[in-house]
Amino acid sequence: MISASNISLQFGKRVLFDEVNVNFTPGNCYGIIGANGAGKSTFMKILSGEIDPTKGRVNILPGMRMSILKQNHFEYNEFTVIDTVLMGNKRLFQIMKEKDAIYAKADFTDADGIKASELEGEFAEMNGWNAESEAAELLTNLGVMPIKHDKLVKDLSGKDKVKTLLAQALFGNPDILMLDEPTNDLDVETISWLENFLADFQNTVIVISHDRHFLDAVCTNICDIDFSKLSVYSGNYSFWYHMSQLQLKQRSDANKKIEDKRSELQEFVRRFSANASKSSQATSRKKLLEKLTIDEIPASTRKYPGIIFKQEREAGDQILLIENLSKNNIDNNILFKDVSINVRKGDKIAFISRNQLAVSSLFELLSEQDKNYQGKFAFGTTIFKAYLPNDNHSYFQSDLNLIDWLRQFSKDKDETYIRGFLGKMLFSGEEVLKKCNVLSGGEKVRCMTSRMMLLNPNLLILDEPTNHLDLESIIAYNDALKDYPGVILFTSHDHQLMQTVANRIIELTPKGIIDKVCTYDEFLENQTIQEQRKKMIS
Repeated sequence: MISASNISLQFGKRVLFDEVNVNFTPGNCYGIIGANGAGKSTFMKILSGEIDPTKGRVNILPGMRMSILKQNHFEYNEFTVIDTVLMGNKRLFQIMKEKDAIYAKADFTDADGIKASELEGEFAEMNGWNAESEAAELLTNLGVMPIKHDKLVKDLSGKDKVKTLLAQALFGNPDILMLDEPTNDLDVETISWLENFLADFQNTVIVISHDRHFLDAVCTNICDIDFSKLSVYSGNYSFWYHMSQLQLKQRSDANKKIEDKRSELQEFVRRFSANASKSSQATSRKKLLEKLTIDEIPASTRKYPGIIFKQEREAGDQILLIENLSKNNIDNNILFKDVSINVRKGDKIAFISRNQLAVSSLFELLSEQDKNYQGKFAFGTTIFKAYLPNDNHSYFQSDLNLIDWLRQFSKDKDETYIRGFLGKMLFSGEEVLKKCNVLSGGEKVRCMTSRMMLLNPNLLILDEPTNHLDLESIIAYNDALKDYPGVILFTSHDHQLMQTVANRIIELTPKGIIDKVCTYDEFLENQTIQEQRKKMIS
């Protein structure tokens, strides 16, 4: 078990945590949630000992081993993949290296023999003889094939590095497992495997994630960081979210009744306090008014942006026709081939691919950012599109403030009008004067979303729209896309967004496309579709 007792953390005048007390027990998976800046990663660093709190202490039962998903993808560059995973159990790896050093000695002594015997005993107790096979199995299950296990980590792709570090964290059945954004850069098959692994994991798991589907699949408890406190709730994320919204509504409704009663009494007092025949009633109501108190709902650190996509005009029947579109990458490898799609009115199409660059490349073509392709496509004459690229770097090269940046894309140049769209995406007050070239990843996505809302398109092309966003913004985006009456072409790693928005799934492969009118879960679970996918991808 791991527990936090009276944890407080303060930076200058800012109090991040105030007297936090929580116990994390074996057999449970705790999802830590909170608004951006609430301190989720900081709290995990306090639990792991990386950061010392201003006050309080973290207690771990003696002998328990903690494992943490590393975020530094370069830390193990000079080690082999298999050794990097084995290093997840520091003591086991240390024993292995000590044994190897002793046995490599030219002048092997009796003392060396005794030491080696002791190490062999400890090694056996830790199931060391199966360690390499278990590490290899973990890597293979995560999609890092055996041919790569003896390579140096620096020679892996970015995604395989992420999987190797995840395997390191999972290796050796740790007593306490801490995972900060473990699904980043993972494909749907690997995420599904991880969900099943954690569902069967018998020890303590503490996880931070923006993936709602993942939190629902693995969490037994939700730890909500808000108001400088941490509150623990039983159930997964969806259960917590619906309960929190219900509680907020109930409190708001109760406050509204009190406010309505207060207004009624105030009106009576105002009208009749000067009327002699009503003065006694006015006095009694005045006393009643003084007794009324409102249970104020404190201002949460959570802020939900107002994302609303409107169409300036409804699209006609001709939306988009793609015929025999093909594209190779710079090494002349096929990204997609012979893509023919008739996009229909009402379509909300989720595009997927084993090679995410294939989807991004298709979207660049359709948004007319890239002219190098074979085949053709044509939009209907009524179509007015807006594009959200995955890489938005080129949009933010100037030193314009946010008002002037957004004004570039607006017919109406009025500052109040522009501020309104920035305000919907939570840029207010002096924030709108911030230079656009110093924005964070999440702020850039919010600016790009303001731009799209301002354009009033009837077709959206969205490449990973929820990247860099917090849960509140992701929920707002999800709701906006569900409500949007126009056509959407999009891709996302957010499972719930894919499931709740898409009514058609298209997979790009080097051998063609798989095009199905169904939900995302139906696409993944249909055996016939999966057999077709294997043939197309192999």
